[in-house]
Amino acid sequence: MIKEALQYVIEAFTAETKEISGQMYSTQPLALVKKAMPNAVHLNNLTGLVDYIKANYDEQPPVLIQVASPTEVNVLSTFNRDMNRNHLIKSTALLPNIPFEKFHDVEAFNILLQSCFVANDHRDALLKVVGNIKEETVQSVGDDGISQQVTAKTGIATVAPVVVPNPVYLKPFRTFVEVTQPESAFVFRMQNGPRAALFEADGGAWKLQAILEIKRYLEHELRTEIDNGRVIIIA
Repeated sequence: MIKEALQYVIEAFTAETKEISGQMYSTQPLALVKKAMPNAVHLNNLTGLVDYIKANYDEQPPVLIQVASPTEVNVLSTFNRDMNRNHLIKSTALLPNIPFEKFHDVEAFNILLQSCFVANDHRDALLKVVGNIKEETVQSVGDDGISQQVTAKTGIATVAPVVVPNPVYLKPFRTFVEVTQPESAFVFRMQNGPRAALFEADGGAWKLQAILEIKRYLEHELRTEIDNGRVIIIA
């Protein structure tokens, strides 16, 4: 084995080049000896990423922080001799599974709203509707194809038709918990049963807002490192 390795080295150093049809060819096969690269440290929050950079644990030269998506942030080195970057940190957000575009019974929908959404006025309005609805037919009202009404409790012992709010602006947990959850529009629909569902209605604009919020958070937490030229953030 050692003999074969030495023979390979000798052949590599004695290799010649020849020009054929205007292109240069080697007379011996060559293989790149790649520079060793570390495995990325996997995290599930932004706090650990910030702590790593502030501590300068590995005494790294300037690093690049890439906000790849609302749920992924990477810390990368500068180019090594092979023009590759060391992947130092990969942080992936831990998020609840929120089944949009799926109808749920009102009890499951109530729990979903309380456990997976940040409290705001529209969330509270939906909770009032689904928490007081009677098991009667969901009706369409108007001629715009949007409005719906249900029969719900409106007092201690009274019921009355209630127009379902639509669209609604909600803040589901969709990015790292350290940053402000982006608010976006949803279409709220109900079916007989009764059952309720939310449909995303902002064309994915919330993703750009979440990325911007992550960048702002990192810029605030790493201001000294950015000013000293140790950190560059791209998003």
